Amino acid sequence: MRIDPHTHSACSDGTDSPAELMTKAAGAGLDVVGLTDHDTMSGWQEAARAVPFAGVALLRGTEISCAADGVTLHLLSYLHRADDAGLEAAFARARRSRDNRAQRMVERLSQDYPVTWEDVLTQSADSHTIGRPHIADALVAAGSFPDRNAAFAGPLATSSPYYVHHWALDPVEACRLVRAAGGVPVAAHPRAASRQRRLVPDETFAQMAEAGLAALEMNHRDQDPEQREQVRLLAQRLGLGLSGASDYHGTGKPNRLGENLMPPELLEQILDEGALDLVRP
Repeated sequence: MRIDPHTHSACSDGTDSPAELMTKAAGAGLDVVGLTDHDTMSGWQEAARAVPFAGVALLRGTEISCAADGVTLHLLSYLHRADDAGLEAAFARARRSRDNRAQRMVERLSQDYPVTWEDVLTQSADSHTIGRPHIADALVAAGSFPDRNAAFAGPLATSSPYYVHHWALDPVEACRLVRAAGGVPVAAHPRAASRQRRLVPDETFAQMAEAGLAALEMNHRDQDPEQREQVRLLAQRLGLGLSGASDYHGTGKPNRLGENLMPPELLEQILDEGALDLVRP
C-alpha cells in the first residue's frame, strides 16, 4: 500500500485544488493521500467528493503551526473531529496571526521590493490562510526571484530583517488538543535543519510523547541521511512510530507526490486511535 500522508492544497500554500490533488495522487499511483493544509480543514469536503472519481482514499488531517521557546515546529494532526471547539479556536487564532504577520512583512518588503499587499492577495485567492509562500509567489511574479526557494533563502528567511514572528501553539499543548479532539499527532520533519538554525530539543519531544505524540516524520526530503538517523534514534528512545511523506505543494515546491511514504502499520495505528475513518473509494 502506497501512503503519502502529508500534502497541501490551494486552501493553504499548495497550488492544486483539493480535487486536483486527489486526481494527481491517483496519477502518482497512491492508494492513500493525506490532505494536511496549514491550520485549516477547509479542503476536506472538496477532496472527499473527489475520492470516488480518483479512486484514492483520503486521510484527513491538518498541519498545525507550533513554537517552543521561539523555535518553530509543525505538528500533523490526523483524523480529528472537524467540529472540535478547542482545536478550531487554535486554528482560527493561528490564521489571524499569520495574516497579520504577512501584512507586516509586506510593509517591510515594499520598501525595497516591488510588492504590495494586493499582489499577495492575488497569489492567495483560493487560500484560507496567507503565509510566506504567497509572499514568495508575489515576489516571483514581480520578477524579483526565480522561484519560491530563492525568495525563502533571501528576504523571507527567518534570519532576515523583513521576517516577523506570528503566534503559534506550544507543541505539548497542541498534542493534548489533538488528542482531546480525537486526533493522532505526528511531528513533521523534526530535524530539518535547512528550515531554521535552531531545532526543537529532544526534551520537548519527550514531553510531547507524554502528551500523546504518536510518531516522528523521518523520511522527508528536507532531512538528510544523518538527520533521518537522528529522528530514528529519537523515535526509538521515546517509543514512537516513524513516518515519511512528500510534503507536496504542487508547483510551489519540487517535492513529488509519493517520493516518501508512510508505513502501512502506522496508518493502521492512526485508524485505530483516530475519531474518523479514511474516506474510501
